[in-house]
Amino acid sequence: MTWLPITRPPGLLSPAPITLRVQTIPARRYFPDHSHPWNQLVYAVSGVLTISTGAESFVITPDQAVWLPTGTNHRVGSLHGAEFRSLWIEDEAGSGLPPTPTVFRVPPLLQALIVEAAQIDGQGDEDGYAGRITALILDQLRRAHALPAALPWPRHESLIRLCEALYLDPADTRSPQDWAQDLGMSPRTLARRFETDLGISLRSWRRRLRLFRSVELLGGGLGVTQVAMELGYGSTSAFIHAFRMEMGSSPQAYMRKRAG
Repeated sequence: MTWLPITRPPGLLSPAPITLRVQTIPARRYFPDHSHPWNQLVYAVSGVLTISTGAESFVITPDQAVWLPTGTNHRVGSLHGAEFRSLWIEDEAGSGLPPTPTVFRVPPLLQALIVEAAQIDGQGDEDGYAGRITALILDQLRRAHALPAALPWPRHESLIRLCEALYLDPADTRSPQDWAQDLGMSPRTLARRFETDLGISLRSWRRRLRLFRSVELLGGGLGVTQVAMELGYGSTSAFIHAFRMEMGSSPQAYMRKRAG
């Protein structure tokens, strides 16, 4: 299915020092490649976002946000649709933050501050409350933990087709050989192209996809057994073991920690 572009709103004003925009992306829509003369933090309140820069492409859940320094060319889209917040931050206010695109973990306090900033946006600041929220957001960003990687996403059209299919159905049992045949290439070409485009093997990507989707599904309210079935695990215990090996805790403990 074709992805359709979204027209960027005109008359965008420079942040002073932070401007927060509330935005929604319908399913299979995207903002085409563009850049800003200011920093940007992209954060999904609900749903999953696909972020592409000149060097890489990946997807993020509401546990994560992407820091895009001033001038970074980027594209933002969503496979299923998402509601997100854009924080535009002037260079002086963003000093001390990474000089390159970075994926952050978003702790509960930072989530709450972003939501609060959206709720009071446009109101007066006679008592300085909005300014204190802004200062706390910047403090939290400087303390945020950068993630080594989110879920990488391909740029090559045939690989996008493969990854979208697996994202929609992580329990898909087709082998690399099956996928190579479906895509009209040899298994060796598929493996080489996948590692070149995403930096990891298809097998590693599928393992990371399962973990990524498990966090998304658990956050959406599904129980552990339901998530294990959705992801194609042979049993609930197999899912719990795989989750613990990657995340260092059980799914239940992880979600309790995420809830603060």
